[in-house]
Amino acid sequence: MSEYKKLQNGSDIRGVAVEGVAGQPVNLTSVEASYIAMGFIDWLVGGTSKGTSDLTVAIGRDPRVSGPLLRDGLTAGFAKYGVNVYDCGLASTPAMFMSTIFTESECDGAIMITASHLPYNRNGFKFFTADGGLNKDDIKYILAKAQEYADANVSVDSEGHSEDFDIMTLYSAHLRQLIIDGTGIADEPLKGMKICVDAGNGSGGFYATDVLAPLGADVSTSQFLEPDGTFPNHVPNPENADAMASISSKVINSDADFGIIFDTDVDRSAAVDSKGREVARNGIVAMAAALIADEHPGATVVTDSITSRQLTEFLEGKLGLKHLRYRRGYKNVINKAMDLCASGIDSPLAIETSGHAALKENYFLDDGAYLATKIVIKAARLAIEGLKIDSVIEDLQDPLEEVEIRIPIAAEDFGACGDAVLKDLKAAVEASEEVSLEEPNYEGVRINFPEGWCLLRKSLHDPIMPMNIAADVEGGCNKIKGWMQDFLSAYEGLDLSVF
Repeated sequence: MSEYKKLQNGSDIRGVAVEGVAGQPVNLTSVEASYIAMGFIDWLVGGTSKGTSDLTVAIGRDPRVSGPLLRDGLTAGFAKYGVNVYDCGLASTPAMFMSTIFTESECDGAIMITASHLPYNRNGFKFFTADGGLNKDDIKYILAKAQEYADANVSVDSEGHSEDFDIMTLYSAHLRQLIIDGTGIADEPLKGMKICVDAGNGSGGFYATDVLAPLGADVSTSQFLEPDGTFPNHVPNPENADAMASISSKVINSDADFGIIFDTDVDRSAAVDSKGREVARNGIVAMAAALIADEHPGATVVTDSITSRQLTEFLEGKLGLKHLRYRRGYKNVINKAMDLCASGIDSPLAIETSGHAALKENYFLDDGAYLATKIVIKAARLAIEGLKIDSVIEDLQDPLEEVEIRIPIAAEDFGACGDAVLKDLKAAVEASEEVSLEEPNYEGVRINFPEGWCLLRKSLHDPIMPMNIAADVEGGCNKIKGWMQDFLSAYEGLDLSVF
């Protein structure tokens, strides 16, 4: 019997859908998908006055090999309720959200079958209504209902019924129109620009072929546009060093103006400039902020907790914005920005260093293709002046050294162990004359050292304590790491062999 609650991954559902990886038994099949569909409808009915036979739900998927099977399971579960189903085929996560917005589709709900950048054997679901993506409590409710259906052994139709719906054509046209409007040029606004797109064999190849090329861009140097759920070339992840090195090399060797790279389901993106330099992590935050700064003077940008001192200096000193360094988790960042806006504080951008960027002007949807479109528009405008996108964040400085250490928690109650470590660390820093606490701080313990800074926190989901260190002097990371290792050595529940 499946334990459905174990499939929760924050505001998403994720599991093992394909056999073949040692130690990872399959726990997400068409059966689980059917009951999860029923749970989603239970949840959806609670927010609408419609009967189930009047509801329409769209389903899309990334190229993972398990996608069609999970789609069939969802469709069968919806059939139990008589729900109308649109099968959108290969799609992107943001496009699936837009299926609840576009008048041509106007679905009551949408599901994207994806596990983002995780390996080929994993898969999962992201859920949307016109109000945005679901939150953790919503997923908890859906999985609890799914468990009830499974425990009751509710029968599921052998197959469901769906109608094919081409959401990606609508979505691509939407992005093209944004570029036309943003540049003020109706006929081939990107003519003369060479843009390299790296889709990592995920869902993002459409951006080169269906958005940029029809507007005149040369996309001939793009790579890995063909969907392939085994991801044979590199991990489709803008945070992955090999992925970024691949597109950087391609941009340099092809003399492209710049490059855009997406994760598997296109809710995240990063870039490289004409010299092949990464515009990722702190850089993509700085880029996104620069693109909205003129229209939102003095606004607050909400980011995750691991951003650098230099980023704060760029946002506040160069752009005249305010920087709120919040917590990891893209929904945490988005929800915080939405709360600020609701309280009357202008917060038009919520963005993680992972590449999740959500703008108020775009429904606070974390949409990698929308951010890419903002970059393309800016690049096209700069090209008229003989400038490149490089110039937008040329004043952003990077730490001299950076390192992340992920410390396993061996204690059986890993949550309690992590909490105790953080409580004691905060007290030790408060009593120290050598180091100080960074305040305000919303996650873990962030410490200011003479050489730089360190953030120790608990993982969102795993028995791990990630530790991020950045230094502005040579050898600074090692010195900070040594201080932290000395402190942490007193805790038997931590596995310090990673040091």
